[in-house]
Amino acid sequence: MILPAIRSHHFPLLLLLLPLVCFLVASSSITRAHGSAVIHVKYKFAGSQRSIVDLKAHDSLRQLRILTGVDLPLGGSGRPDGLGLYYARIGIGTPSKDYYLQVDTGSDIMWVNCIQCNECPKRSSLGIDLTLYNIEDSATGKLVSCDQEFCYAINGGPLDGCIANMSCPYLEIYGDGSSTAGYFVNDIVLYDRVSGDLETSSANGSVIFGCGATQSGNLGSSNEEALDGILGFGKANSSMISQLAASGKVENMFAHCLDGVNGGGIFAIGHVVQPKVNVTPLVPNQPHYNVNMTAIQVGHDFLNFTADMFDSADQKGTIIDSGTTLAYLPQMVYEPLVNEILSQQPNLKLQNVRDEYTCFQYSESLDEAFPNVTFHFENSVTLKVYPHEYLFPYSGLWCIGWQNSGLQSRDRMNMTLLGDLVLSNKLVVYDLENQTIGWTEYNCSSSIKVQDERTGMVHLVGSHYISSASHHISSASHLNAWFIMISTVLAALSHFSCC
Repeated sequence: MILPAIRSHHFPLLLLLLPLVCFLVASSSITRAHGSAVIHVKYKFAGSQRSIVDLKAHDSLRQLRILTGVDLPLGGSGRPDGLGLYYARIGIGTPSKDYYLQVDTGSDIMWVNCIQCNECPKRSSLGIDLTLYNIEDSATGKLVSCDQEFCYAINGGPLDGCIANMSCPYLEIYGDGSSTAGYFVNDIVLYDRVSGDLETSSANGSVIFGCGATQSGNLGSSNEEALDGILGFGKANSSMISQLAASGKVENMFAHCLDGVNGGGIFAIGHVVQPKVNVTPLVPNQPHYNVNMTAIQVGHDFLNFTADMFDSADQKGTIIDSGTTLAYLPQMVYEPLVNEILSQQPNLKLQNVRDEYTCFQYSESLDEAFPNVTFHFENSVTLKVYPHEYLFPYSGLWCIGWQNSGLQSRDRMNMTLLGDLVLSNKLVVYDLENQTIGWTEYNCSSSIKVQDERTGMVHLVGSHYISSASHHISSASHLNAWFIMISTVLAALSHFSCC
């Protein structure tokens, strides 16, 4: 996701998509059977040094148990100076084809670029082959019609103009103004089922996802660092995990642990039984993983805040988003926090980088010179961030990772969002069945224990790291992390007329 890019549905605009969908799929003839797919993940900028500008660009562009769990091998680094962009290699269809999708906990639907798209990227500088999804090439692909229950649910009711056999349209608009639009399809996705200690076997499930026919902004053909789409892991019923859980394939809970020291980490779907984590309730009726922050502590001192300072008019609580690189606080919170941190070293010569980042030179131990920052939440849950985590290097300087959301667009003035800067080196557990989220400090290069709810057996899930940009995936290591994603705008839909 993008700094505080909050993905939204624009239902009236979906009416514009009906003619587009009709135009794009009118001549399609589709056959169906069974198929499978595979998930693999890689860090988007592996092996390259990204600048502080890239950090901001990422955040500003950016949801009957038959399985023990699912182990998703991922690639990337949770360090702010590593940019923290992650993507999965996932197989879709029959026969399976590989697609590279950004892993996004901040949006719900999964979507891929489709064969009808003329403005989609054709090549990528990331060393991967882009693939356009063609429903005609998959024996298991099916169109989702606008009169099906899924289409009603995602659009809040029947769509005006919907007629029999017309495809269900989708539109996702993100915070930077870019967009993706197209229609929904249903096909088979393969994933790695946890079958033993550090062992997996193949499993598959049917998932409804978007077939992108029109992309704009940073998702369009001008994007040199392009991918095939987005893998949404948000909390809505339309997300991949929610769909798999509803069909009884997995539990509606997942966990990630980002190794900010060595790179790599853990990402698993299922019931984590070890280590234990302290949990805080999710704020109800919010589109993202929001929790109630109650206080901020710098060293031994509590800052003078009230809990409602972390709310805004249209959203309550603090967003926990492992897909955003940095951490964003309201101006009335950001300024006292940074001032308190810097007061520990009053002789620093501060420099402003791009009028957005406070940086300085320092050659001694960060953890000895600067205070820890501890966030307090409901249920007495705390989240401690060390100086070596909230300070990151840039061109011989150390820069403060806390960001002022008041410098963003007007509707983000009171945004409170904690990203990889805060969440690295911690196991974070998202429990959608009990509507809680929790975390604990953890060695993310080790392993966790996930329980099979059917048999009661407990299995180890280890850390992963994908080490190269090639299509070969190391079986010895992979990585994990998250990414709340880049956003998008509706473009030129009115140029299409219905068939």
